[in-house]
Amino acid sequence: MNWLNHRGRLELVGALVLISIGVFTMWEGSQYSIGSLSRMGPGYFPVALGAIMVFLGILVALTGDDREEEAEALKEESFSNEWRGWACILGGIVAFILVGGAFGLAPATFALVFISAMGDREQKPLQAVWLGIFITLLGAIIFRFFLELQFPLFRWGW
Repeated sequence: MNWLNHRGRLELVGALVLISIGVFTMWEGSQYSIGSLSRMGPGYFPVALGAIMVFLGILVALTGDDREEEAEALKEESFSNEWRGWACILGGIVAFILVGGAFGLAPATFALVFISAMGDREQKPLQAVWLGIFITLLGAIIFRFFLELQFPLFRWGW
């Protein structure tokens, strides 16, 4: 890691800010009752979110890179060049709302992931299908069985 260049310093500062906000969030959240995964208290989410922020800040600090080609490519990209990605992500969110209301959580999650994944120019449809299946199964396990979300996995009609 070469933190002497401008981009590297910005990554390090960003990582430190992310870690600082995460630690502060964890500290403030710990002032409230945390509870457990099945009966979350008011401090559970801030503490969990703060821990994730600290973890991501550490990852940013450790994986800093100063590749010039990547920096040049980022300068050349603009919103107009990435219309497909934006359209697919927004389309995935709309599909989640519409499909979820009519068919349940599992089809809605699959639609969201598949449509959003197709926003990547290098994504192949079969890869997006497998990604959708994996995330749908993972989401069903987490939200339906662990968190007991009251959103049916499957249903028919509005």
